[in-house]
Amino acid sequence: MYLVFGAALGTLGGLFGIGGGLIAIPLLGVLFGLDQQIAQGTALVMVVPNVMLALWRYHQRNKIELRNALPLALTGFIFAWLGSIWAVGIDAQTMRAGFVAFLVVLSAYNLVRMFTGNAPASAQMRYSWPWLGALGAASGIMGGLFGVGAAVVATPVLTSVFGMTQVVAQGLSLALALPSTGVTLVTYAAHHQVDWMIGLPLAVGGLLSISWGVKIAHALPERLLRGLFCGFLVLCAVMLAFKV
Repeated sequence: MYLVFGAALGTLGGLFGIGGGLIAIPLLGVLFGLDQQIAQGTALVMVVPNVMLALWRYHQRNKIELRNALPLALTGFIFAWLGSIWAVGIDAQTMRAGFVAFLVVLSAYNLVRMFTGNAPASAQMRYSWPWLGALGAASGIMGGLFGVGAAVVATPVLTSVFGMTQVVAQGLSLALALPSTGVTLVTYAAHHQVDWMIGLPLAVGGLLSISWGVKIAHALPERLLRGLFCGFLVLCAVMLAFKV
C-alpha cells in the first residue's frame, strides 16, 4: 500500500516540482493518524530522493544555471536547518493549524497570481543575487518548519516576481529544495520524528514514478499547470483542516 501511495505521490511531485511531500503530509496525518511532526518527518524520507531525481530530470530538459541555484541553495540550507530546529519543539496540534494556514495563504497567493496581469515569462531572471539569497532564506525557513520542501514557496515567487516560466522555475526550486530537505530530514530524524517503516516504501514508490510527472509537466500548457498547482494546494489545505 505504501509503495502505491509513493508512486502516486512521486508522479505529483514530478508534475509540480515539489517532491510529493505536500500531499504526503495530509495523507499521513488524516489516513494514518500520525502527529504533524512525525508526518512531516516521514514524508521527508520520500521527498529527499524524489527531489534528487526530479532535479536531474528537470536539468536534463532545461539546464539549471549554477549562478542562480547556488545562492538559493546556500541560504535555503542554513534557514531550513533553523526552521527544522524550531519545528520539532512546537506542539503537534499548533503545528498542524499553522500548516493549514500556510497552505491557505499559498493557495490565495497563487489564485491572485492567476487572475492578475504579469509580464511575459522567460527563462531569464529579472533579479539575481542578493534577491535570490533572500528568496532562499524565506523558502528555507518555511520548508524547514513545515517539512514540505522550499520549492513549494519558491516556485510561485520565481514565476510571478522573477518572471520565469513555470517549468524553469520548478527546476530551479528543486535545486533549492535538495539541500534544505536533506538538512530538515536529518534534524527530524535526530529528534525521533520519522517513521522509517512507512517512509522507505513511500520513497521507493516515488522514485519509480517521479520521471512520469516531470514528463507530463513539460507537456502541459503553462496556464493549466499553474491552475493544477493551485487546486492541488487547496485540496491539501481542506484535507488537513478536518483534522485541526
